[in-house]
Amino acid sequence: MVDPEVDVETGQDEEMIEVEATEEAANGDEPTGLEDIEPEVPERTTFLDYLRSPIVQLVLGTGANKEILSAHQALLTQSPFFTSAVTSLNDANRRIDLSSDDLHATASVLEFLYKGDYFPTLEAGNSLAYDPTVASPDDEGVALLRHARVYTLAQRFGLPTLAQMAHKKIHLTQSTAKGEIAYARFVYKETSPDDENIRKPVAAFWATRSHVLRHEAEKEFKRMCLEFPQFGFDVLSLVLDAQEKRSRREEVQSSGTASGRKRQRVSSAIVPPGVGLK
Repeated sequence: MVDPEVDVETGQDEEMIEVEATEEAANGDEPTGLEDIEPEVPERTTFLDYLRSPIVQLVLGTGANKEILSAHQALLTQSPFFTSAVTSLNDANRRIDLSSDDLHATASVLEFLYKGDYFPTLEAGNSLAYDPTVASPDDEGVALLRHARVYTLAQRFGLPTLAQMAHKKIHLTQSTAKGEIAYARFVYKETSPDDENIRKPVAAFWATRSHVLRHEAEKEFKRMCLEFPQFGFDVLSLVLDAQEKRSRREEVQSSGTASGRKRQRVSSAIVPPGVGLK
């Protein structure tokens, strides 16, 4: 009996096809079933991307004091204020009017947007870099006012991280009684009455040190209270609150129990003898 012929070449071709199919699947040409669980990597905005964006000019001051600062649009639009402002710009006019804003404070805002900090920068150990432009003692409150102006602009431009940084630098700044009054005047003039984040520490500072600072800057303190009655009321309220707490502690220590002050009763005992209803 003759054995059947076997097509050896055909068998080898089938094996090669199977191997190639396996390799293609391994190389990702076919679905692996892992696509749904692979995380999506978000695109990272690089500093180069910022520098490639269009230039926007910021106009500050008027007349002879007019200054023009330039910045990249992609950096500016980290601020909601500038995001809204650039929508009205076109190729013929790429300027934003900031004529009523402080030049140096605006420059500090731009420095923060580019570098993540502004001068004087925060140093290790919660201190500020030395600033040779500030006199010592700082009776004019130059350093405090610098950070206060940055704080108000950060609030207006919608930059909470910058506002927190400026607020921290305020607390790290050394000043004098007169400098503190200059700072308090700016705060009560330029900030919202609801902004307790910056107003309350100012009132607390004067409430806890008024017995000393008032004599170092008595005229300035009096002028401040007359110009901003809310400042005087805030300071007085904190002084009275502290006095009330001190009185309660003294009562507890003397009696051993906490009791409220009782209001004197009105009785016939205080009516002069012989006086009555007719």
